[in-house]
Amino acid sequence: MKKIASIILIAFATSLFTFAVAKKYIYSDQVFSMNHNSSSNPDAHFTSYEPSSSADGGGYVNLEDAADKASKAVVHIKTEKKMASTQNRNPFGDDLFEQFFGGRGQFMQPQPQQGSGSGVIISEDGYIVTNNHVVDGADEVTVVMNDKKTLTAKVIGKDAATDLAVLKVDEEKLPYLSFGNSDDLRLGQWVLAVGYPLSLETTVTAGIVSAKYRNIGINQTKVGNNSTAVESFIQTDAAVNPGNSGGALVNAHGELVGINSAIASPTGSYAGYSFAIPSNIVQKVTNDMVKYGNVQRAFLGVSYIDSKTADPKELNKLGLDKYDGVSIKEVNKESAAEDAGLKEGDIITKIGGKEIKNGPQLSEQVAQFRPGDKTTVTYIRNGVVNTGNVIFKNRIGNTDIVKNDANGQLGASLKELSKAECHVLGVKGGVQVSNIKPNGLLAKQTRIKNSFIITQINDDPIESIDELNKVLASGENDFQLGGVYPNLQGVYYYIVRLN
Repeated sequence: MKKIASIILIAFATSLFTFAVAKKYIYSDQVFSMNHNSSSNPDAHFTSYEPSSSADGGGYVNLEDAADKASKAVVHIKTEKKMASTQNRNPFGDDLFEQFFGGRGQFMQPQPQQGSGSGVIISEDGYIVTNNHVVDGADEVTVVMNDKKTLTAKVIGKDAATDLAVLKVDEEKLPYLSFGNSDDLRLGQWVLAVGYPLSLETTVTAGIVSAKYRNIGINQTKVGNNSTAVESFIQTDAAVNPGNSGGALVNAHGELVGINSAIASPTGSYAGYSFAIPSNIVQKVTNDMVKYGNVQRAFLGVSYIDSKTADPKELNKLGLDKYDGVSIKEVNKESAAEDAGLKEGDIITKIGGKEIKNGPQLSEQVAQFRPGDKTTVTYIRNGVVNTGNVIFKNRIGNTDIVKNDANGQLGASLKELSKAECHVLGVKGGVQVSNIKPNGLLAKQTRIKNSFIITQINDDPIESIDELNKVLASGENDFQLGGVYPNLQGVYYYIVRLN
C-alpha cells in the first residue's frame, strides 16, 4: 500500500513540474490571448471581420467612401443626333402616283438618333470629361447629374486619337473628382468602375487592376503613314457594360485613375474584361483642350518593334530577348528622335526616367508631353546604355504650340455665312472660303475655288468657324469637305490631308 502511495505521489509531483515548465517556456510565447481586456494586451486583436480604413494596406479595403464620392461626381450623358430628311420620289412619273403621294414626293423627317453614356466632373465650375465616341456627331448633349438635375452641355473639345472629349455646363460648386497618378497603379490593386450602364441609375462595380499598357486597336487615326492613336489601357475585371463609356475608374481613395472606354466581349456585353484610359493621359489631354482648344500632341518621330509584335527570330535579332523596351525600326527625317541622336536598331528603355517595356507604354509616356517639352531618352546601342536629350516636336515638325486655327491650316480666309445668305442658299449655315493662298493646303491638294462654302466635314454639318476648328483639331488626318458654290447647283466634295 505504501508502495502504491509513493508511486502516486511521485506521479503528482512530476505533473506539477511538467505543468510549471510548460507554462514558463511554451505558453509565454502564445500570440493570441483569451484575455478580452485589450488594454492589458494591446497587440492582441479579435479575428472578427472589421473594415480597415487603409486604402493601400493588405486585407480588407473599405471602398464605401470612394464609391460615395465618385457617385456624386459621375454624370449621365444623353445625346441626340438629328438625321437628314429624305424624300419619297415618284419612280414611275404618273399623275395617279403623284396624287396619292403629294406631287413630286413627300419629305420624310426621321426620328433623332439617341445615345447614352457617362461622364466625370473634374472641376467645380462645370468641366466634364467623357469619351469622344459618346458625343461624336451629336447635335445636342444633355448632362443629368446624380441629383437628377438636367443641364445642357457644350462640347469644348474632342480628340479621336485618345477617345476623349471635354464638356462644359454652366453650373458652380459641383462635386468633382481629383486626378490620381495612374503610373502608381499596381496589378491586383482594388478599383471601382462608376457609370450609367444600360441606362440604369448610378452603378458602382468593383474589381482589380488586371493589366496595364494594353493596346486593343480600337482608336484608328493617322498623320501621314504614322498612327497617332494612343492606346495604353488599364485592364480591370470590374464589370463595365454599354453606357459605362466615359465613366470613372477610381482607386480606394476616391481619386480618378482612368476613364472607362471599352470592353472585350464576343457579345457586346461584359465578359470579364474592361479597359480604361489612364488618368495621366486624361489630365494632360483635358488641360490642353481647355487651355488651347485642341490637343498639343508631341511626336518623337520613330516607328518601332516591341516584344509583343516581334516573332522569336526578330526578338533574338533585335536584342529584345535580352532587354525590355522597343527597338527603333525607322527614324523620321528632321524629327525629335533624329535631333536626339537616335538611330535604327536602338532599343528605347526609358522616357523621362520612366521605364519603357513595350510600345503602348512608350505611346503613353510621349502622350504626356507637349511640343517644345524637353526630357531624357535612355536607349541601348550595341549593348551599351546611353542617355540623350530630346525636345518633342508637333505634327508639322517644329516646337510651336499648334493653334486651333482653320485659316492657317487650310491656307485661306474664312467667313461665316449670315442668316440672310443662309436663306438665299437654302442652308442652315456654313463657312465661305476666299483668298486661297497658292502654297496653302487647299490650293495644293484640291481644286476648291474662291466663294466655296463648306457645309459639312465627313458628313457632319459645319455651321461656324468654331465647329470647323474643332473638327480639324480632332486628331484625325484625312477629311472630306462638302459644300456648295453660290451660283452652281449640287454639292461638291474635296479630300484634304492635314499632313
